[in-house]
Amino acid sequence: MRLVLRFLGVGGAQSPELGSACGVLERDGEPLLMIDCGPEALGAYLDHYGQVPRALYITHTHMDHVGGLERLFYRSWFQERQHGPLRLYAHANLVPLLQARVADFPEPLAEGGANFWDAFQLVPCSRGFWHAGQWFDVFATRHHAPGTSFGLALAGALAWTGDTRPIPEMLARFAGQGELIAHDCSLRGNPSHTGTDDLAREYPSELRERLLLYHYASEAEACAMEAAGWRVARRGDCVALAPPLAAPGSARAQ
Repeated sequence: MRLVLRFLGVGGAQSPELGSACGVLERDGEPLLMIDCGPEALGAYLDHYGQVPRALYITHTHMDHVGGLERLFYRSWFQERQHGPLRLYAHANLVPLLQARVADFPEPLAEGGANFWDAFQLVPCSRGFWHAGQWFDVFATRHHAPGTSFGLALAGALAWTGDTRPIPEMLARFAGQGELIAHDCSLRGNPSHTGTDDLAREYPSELRERLLLYHYASEAEACAMEAAGWRVARRGDCVALAPPLAAPGSARAQ
């Protein structure tokens, strides 16, 4: 099995030129799971893969992470229905927020006859979920109100934080086996996002060496972080991952 992480975008809400922060986990050259779907993310996905994603994980419901879902609904409903509903994974806490943000408009189609969720298979989760034979852990992050933002981990391969302040206790548990850690970070932190000074203060050196930073404000910030010794992702980067570990209870683990 060959796993890679492709960055379709690396920017924050105020840096559309960097693309909406979005990653795609690929397995053996094929897209396995898209992470978040901001305003620019779906276009980037279609440009690269030539089709809509078949599976999507949502970290939280800020519009720079879910703003592409309406377009995805239209594309899926009118052009991709023969493939069946798109599977959308989200923590159970996010379901009412997703409903309010993207699905609660009456009659999403002028033609009628469809509900927003008809184009999706919504899969609420709490501890994690199975997808394509792999177990993905879901963990809480620190972004605005508690219980509204959640990262994603594939043991041994990848941890994706989504938007967050430092979360050393979570990464010790869900990224303690050599995983690449894609981490929200700008040059300077704020009450909702991590800064490089936070990384240096909160994380041990072994973990810092596995960080790959995204969700920053500008190319100038990216260059400044690199000059300070940090590893920074760019839009379009494709990073090889270690093979995932067998999930407890799976056939491979027995």
